[in-house]
Amino acid sequence: MTRATKVTPIDFPTLGDLAEAWIKQHCRVPDGLALGAEFVLSDWQFFIVANHYRVREDAVFYEDPRQMLKGRAFVYRRSMIVAPQKTGKGPLAAAITAFEGAGPSLFAGWARKGDWYVCADHGCPCGWDYQYLPGEPKGTRHMSPKIQLMAASEDQVDNTYGPLKNMVAMGPLGEVLRVHESSIKVLPPPGAPEAAGFNTITPVTSSGLSRLGQPITFAVQDEVGTYTKANRLEKPANDQRRGLAGMEGRALETTNAWDPTENSVAQQTWESSVEDVFRFYRNPDLEPSLRDEHGNRLSYLEKRSRRKIHAFVYEGSPWVNLDAIEAEAAEILERDPAQAERFFGNRLVYGAGSWLPEGAWEAAYARRRVAA
Repeated sequence: MTRATKVTPIDFPTLGDLAEAWIKQHCRVPDGLALGAEFVLSDWQFFIVANHYRVREDAVFYEDPRQMLKGRAFVYRRSMIVAPQKTGKGPLAAAITAFEGAGPSLFAGWARKGDWYVCADHGCPCGWDYQYLPGEPKGTRHMSPKIQLMAASEDQVDNTYGPLKNMVAMGPLGEVLRVHESSIKVLPPPGAPEAAGFNTITPVTSSGLSRLGQPITFAVQDEVGTYTKANRLEKPANDQRRGLAGMEGRALETTNAWDPTENSVAQQTWESSVEDVFRFYRNPDLEPSLRDEHGNRLSYLEKRSRRKIHAFVYEGSPWVNLDAIEAEAAEILERDPAQAERFFGNRLVYGAGSWLPEGAWEAAYARRRVAA
C-alpha cells in the first residue's frame, strides 16, 4: 500500500509501536488548552507513524555500524501527509523529528523474549523503558543525526520548528535536545564521537538554500503544495533529497491539498509511480457518504454539505473545533472559494476558482492501482 485514503489496521512489522510509546513519554502538547500534557498520537497520526517506520520483513541487523541498515531497513524512503489546516500535521512532524534526533528511529534487529529498550542506555536519564514483544523490530538511536526542516518562509518553517522548540522546553526532551539561536543541538548517545556539522536540527527557508544538498539523515518538507518551479522551490526540494540519499536518510512531506494547475512538488509526489513513498490523503471526493442522491459530490458552497466535509476530513483531530473552522472557511469563501476548499475541505481545486470536472480526479486516481 503506497497510497492510503483511510486508517486501516496495522498488520506488518514496524517501529511504530516503539515510536508511539517514546513520543508519549518524551514529547508534550506544544500549545492550546492541553499545553504540556503528554503527546498522545491520534488514530491517523499513529497510522502514518506505523507506515513510515514499516520495517522490511527481510531486514538484517549488522552489529558493525559500517554495515548497519539505515533507510534501507524500511519499506518507505519517504512519507507524505495531505491534510487540511489545523489537523495536527505540524506537531506530528515535530514529534517525528524529535524521535529521529534522539529516539530509537533506526532498525536494530528482531526482538527475542525479554528484550527491552532502556532510555538510560542511550543517553536519556528520564527513566523510561519499553518491553518488546518477541519478533518485534527493535530500535536504536542514530549516532550522528543531521536534520533539516524546510519551508518557504520563516513563518512557515515554524509550523514544525515552533512546536518542536516548545516540546523541548517541556518534559524529558530537554535532557537530550538543546535549543540554540538558529538550531537545536542533539546530545549524542554514549560512546558516539562529536561529528562536525552533525547532531543538529536546523530550520531551512528560501533564504538559506545553500544548505540544501548537504548530507543529512532526515528532513521535513513542509507545505510542499507551495513548492513549484515558478517560485524556485522545486529544485531545492530535490537538492535536499539528494542530500538524504547519500546518508540513507528519509523524509516526511506535509501539505494542504494543492492547486492542480501548478505542478507542485506535492502533486509530483502523489502522482509518481514509485512504490517506496507512502502517501496518506483522506480525500472527501472518494467518500461515498459525501455524495448526494444522484451520486454527485457535495457542494462546498452549501453550509450543511460543508459541515459534513469538515467532519470527514478532520476526523481523528478532536482538538479542532468545527465551528471555528466553518467561520474561517466561510469568510475565505467570499474572496477565494478555491483556497477555502483546498485549505479546509481538503479538495483539489483550481486556483482560479473552478473545480475539477466531475469524475476527473476519481478516474485518474483509479488508474493508479491505489490500495485504500
